[in-house]
Amino acid sequence: MTTDTPTPHDWTDAGFSTRAIHAGQDPDAATGAVVPPIYQVSTYKQDGVGGLRGGYEYSRSANPTRTALEQALASAEGGARGFAFASGLAAEDTVLRAVLRPGDHMVVPDDAYGGSYRLFARVFGPWGVEHTPVDLSDLDAISAAIEPGRTKVVWVETPTNPLLGISDIAAIAAIARAAGAVLVVDNTFATPYLQQPLSLGADVVVHSTTKYIGGHSDVVGGALVVAEGAQLPVGLDGPTGTTGLADAVAFHQNASGAVAGPFDAWLTLRGLKTLAVRMERHSSNAAAIARFLVGHSAVTQVIYPGLEEHAGHEVAARQMSGFGGMISFRTGSRAKALDVCARTRVFTLAESLGGVESLIEHPGQMTHASVAGSMLEVPDDLVRLSVGIEDLADLVADLGQALA
Repeated sequence: MTTDTPTPHDWTDAGFSTRAIHAGQDPDAATGAVVPPIYQVSTYKQDGVGGLRGGYEYSRSANPTRTALEQALASAEGGARGFAFASGLAAEDTVLRAVLRPGDHMVVPDDAYGGSYRLFARVFGPWGVEHTPVDLSDLDAISAAIEPGRTKVVWVETPTNPLLGISDIAAIAAIARAAGAVLVVDNTFATPYLQQPLSLGADVVVHSTTKYIGGHSDVVGGALVVAEGAQLPVGLDGPTGTTGLADAVAFHQNASGAVAGPFDAWLTLRGLKTLAVRMERHSSNAAAIARFLVGHSAVTQVIYPGLEEHAGHEVAARQMSGFGGMISFRTGSRAKALDVCARTRVFTLAESLGGVESLIEHPGQMTHASVAGSMLEVPDDLVRLSVGIEDLADLVADLGQALA
């Protein structure tokens, strides 16, 4: 008795949650398993030299578990092709090596994530790539920072980490396109559930899948999703002889090798399945906590895109379907900020973000210590919250006693 291999289902027209659960994840052809297996394997038997089964020969180049994740991520972001990496910074490094050469120039956020800025300044800087930090909410400033013929990448975080700045993706895409540059959008804070940068004109989306996509603080990973038809910067030929951005990224992913392992890919894929329901709870909890903090006498400023007084609120409301689970607030002094971080009990003092549990941190000494002394240095009285999915009353009570 033989069993024909079923044709993979096309989930293109399905809703977000349906795609997150099913795209790239049809039941296993051999057993009918409804969850993709963990292919914990390094190499694959060939049916004669070059006779590859499903295109698999060595797991750095491709692995079925990673393929399932990459297809699911591409579907979630509405992109042509997804790529999974060992970390978010590995994903960032790969796309930058694919599109930049010594002598090129980047426009980057003036409040970028510290790890990203360290990569720009201390890895690509010595390699001969220059960068200009800009307030990306100021379109005129972006245009002024473009160096014709040299600017090959415009890098956007929206919302930014940790100051939650908002950038108009569609407007910046037009500026980047006119300059012949690639627009990269870090969509980690918003997630593909709340924001779709590729539909707004971005060429490639980057994620630290460690955060909301993984969602359970149990895996480190990163991803790139490339838009349909996205091209390398004007004048650049890729290593495969084409100008396609996805082709160049695929080459560099294999050549550099910082790929997601099969178990990490499986954990990330599991997290993606529940992203929609988790983001609804993250967002509703964060909105309520932001309102609580606005009215608290120990807080001097609350930074949350869902608040109407936030400078980027109108843009965020236009390009996001919700405002996410990240909040930053200021206490008036470094000592008070550190005290609040030390006093919480439900909010765990820890780096990272996006897990089901609520986290609190002091960016100046933790996640953003790498930009201390630079123009990207964050205020020393800033506290960052990653609001989890616990009961809202417990979260509010915990912050209340910590601020008292």
